[in-house]
Amino acid sequence: MKFTIEEIKAEHQKVKSGADFPKYIQAIKNLGVSHYTAYVSDGNTEYFDTENHSAKTGSKYDALQISENLNLENFKIQLKLHQQGGTDYMTFCKDCAENGVEGWKMNLNDMTCTYFDKKRKDILVEKVPS
Repeated sequence: MKFTIEEIKAEHQKVKSGADFPKYIQAIKNLGVSHYTAYVSDGNTEYFDTENHSAKTGSKYDALQISENLNLENFKIQLKLHQQGGTDYMTFCKDCAENGVEGWKMNLNDMTCTYFDKKRKDILVEKVPS
């Protein structure tokens, strides 16, 4: 494993809003991260390298209840607001939970972010600006 959770956390602390996200992705890609999965319920994120070795952050905050009902249209509105720097990370996680979004998978090779619901069904794929 080339990277440590401490290195990733150091990069994540530089992110003030969704607008900083592309720089963060480039930084952790340079550390050797190939993909990761983030879980909204407790903030745990599992990072993988190209050999599929992984490291987890563990839970980052008190558990959020993920809604059973997916509200994709409302989620898209909240996502856009977050990407434009309108909300912080914790607010975005709460928005995800309220709209039935369980988490997201980030592929640093394709530069795509795939959001999924409680059934692990992919609900939205976005291209990350590089």
